[in-house]
Amino acid sequence: MPKAYWIATYKSVSNPDALAAYAKLAGPAIQAGGGRFLARGTAAKAYEAGLLQRTVLIEFDSVAQAEAAHDSPGYKEALKALGNGAERDMRIVEGV
Repeated sequence: MPKAYWIATYKSVSNPDALAAYAKLAGPAIQAGGGRFLARGTAAKAYEAGLLQRTVLIEFDSVAQAEAAHDSPGYKEALKALGNGAERDMRIVEGV
């Protein structure tokens, strides 16, 4: 079964306090769901239409595991804390 990767890019952050509250809850919820953080932080370099904004890459053992982590009560609580504090693009991609 191929691994899965959860990729989140932040287009903008309008409320750093909400983002901090989200991060405090999201990290443990994602790890409890089997997620392993591979990279997180501001992009070192951006090309084409990319933005030098925060990017997060998390590895899971499967797409189903990544979806379950996203849909978990703990992660839903993190999203509630974030509210409209950031504009993000989040995807789950199956590994090759």
